Amino acid sequence: MKEDTPGNRKNKNVQSLERALTLIEQMAEAGRPVTISELSEKTGLKISTVHRLLSPLLNRGYAEQNPETNKYQLGLKLLEVSNRIYSYSDIRTIVRPFVAELVERCNETANLAVLDDTEIVYIDQIESQNYIIVKMFAQVGNRGPVHCTASGKILLAYRPEKEIDDILSRIELKRHTDQTITEPKKLKKELLLAREQGYALDWGEMEEHVRCIAAPIFNYENKPAASIGVSGPDNRITRDYIKDALAGIVTEIAARASARLGYNKNINRPPTRQP
Repeated sequence: MKEDTPGNRKNKNVQSLERALTLIEQMAEAGRPVTISELSEKTGLKISTVHRLLSPLLNRGYAEQNPETNKYQLGLKLLEVSNRIYSYSDIRTIVRPFVAELVERCNETANLAVLDDTEIVYIDQIESQNYIIVKMFAQVGNRGPVHCTASGKILLAYRPEKEIDDILSRIELKRHTDQTITEPKKLKKELLLAREQGYALDWGEMEEHVRCIAAPIFNYENKPAASIGVSGPDNRITRDYIKDALAGIVTEIAARASARLGYNKNINRPPTRQP
């Protein structure tokens, strides 16, 4: 009998995950409700093992069982997850030309990000061709904190007050640099300012000497669907450059991207909050 060590437990967990994914794939391939015996036959797993693996899938909504036939099929949770992935992909496809235009006009790296619960996810990026290229944390697929990134702050700023409070209560306002805002009251004032001016700034709060500016992109429901912005070194992203040109460029492109997603600023615009 093998010793129950952390390494063995890890291997068992990985094996269980792989088998559960195999069950999901088999139900998808069948395209109809199937019996536990069919799943056992198709996967080569014992019926008791299949039953054990189905339990968490049922609990989480990734699988469903018909109480009359006792057959199993994929659950609606998978549809929810796939719709979220599709929506990200769709936004990326539609907004891509605007991301490219932002790079062309600013000659800085442009990013597209979405809010996923308490974090942002970078779903697209086009790098600058500037002769001094700065490699930054913001990369496609990376997740980032909402409190110290321009994309996170601008997407948070347009959320309802109750939702903002909920998110802030569930995250750590971790200090990444000397510029990071770690006080909730100060951050909420920053969010109010971002909402009023239509863009948010990361003044080296996530990475030293890297500055970012981001504006919201609204969808046809008049909700912030994503953020678009640029990142660059502090010797190029200066206060004067932001004030004189960059803020106007970013917000203008974000507004046109919003219109492309069906946004109508005259309908159901949420009121500005008080600090």
